[in-house]
Amino acid sequence: MSHADPIADYRRRTGEIEHYFDRTALDAWKRLTGTEPVGGIRATVRKGRDTMRATLIDWLPQDLTGWRILDAGCGSGVLSLALLGRGADVLGVDLSAQMVDHARERGEAAVKAMGARPGRLRFESGDMLDPRHGDFDAIVAMDVLIHYRAADQARILEQMAARTARRLLFTLAPGSRLLRAMLAAGRVFPRGNRAPALYPVAPDRLVSGLVGRPEMAGWAAGRSARVSIGFYTSQAMEVTRA
Repeated sequence: MSHADPIADYRRRTGEIEHYFDRTALDAWKRLTGTEPVGGIRATVRKGRDTMRATLIDWLPQDLTGWRILDAGCGSGVLSLALLGRGADVLGVDLSAQMVDHARERGEAAVKAMGARPGRLRFESGDMLDPRHGDFDAIVAMDVLIHYRAADQARILEQMAARTARRLLFTLAPGSRLLRAMLAAGRVFPRGNRAPALYPVAPDRLVSGLVGRPEMAGWAAGRSARVSIGFYTSQAMEVTRA
């Protein structure tokens, strides 16, 4: 397919990702994002994701009371619950309706255990870019953009910025020699549960190009941090509105 039509390309990719999480590897991802023991490759991926999640959360204020935050590609809702714990109003959105059902179940139990909190939590299945979700103080997209081509990643971030008042926090797949070798060997996940294609990029170059666009006037590149643990490699990036 030609990539001259970015909307068609984005929809094609979202369809592939939805199919993967809803029909191919739902149970595997539930285990990966849960607490039951996992071994081998999945253990390093879980540890890497836990470290990345903590990194992104630590970049936000301890007290998020009054903030409305979108957890884009929320998966099982672990990040959403952490944001709720800091007082934010959180909307978790994921393409996988079954994963969202799982997040709701976990969320209900966790909210009861938390007790009274200033924030609210809601999970929805659908497109993270749907304008009906409204505007946000911050959007967090952990290990979501990595499934889209570099040009699409920039367009997605630009659309997110148009609905965000303060910060964008997201992760990218850095174009390291090690990651490219692992992707080429198909070793990021076991054969039966392999994720959709990942698209490594040069994170600093992508972000500098993004904030240099006229549509991104008022935005600036912020912090960055790489997490590389076993079979998990990802780059956390921050873009802030002045």
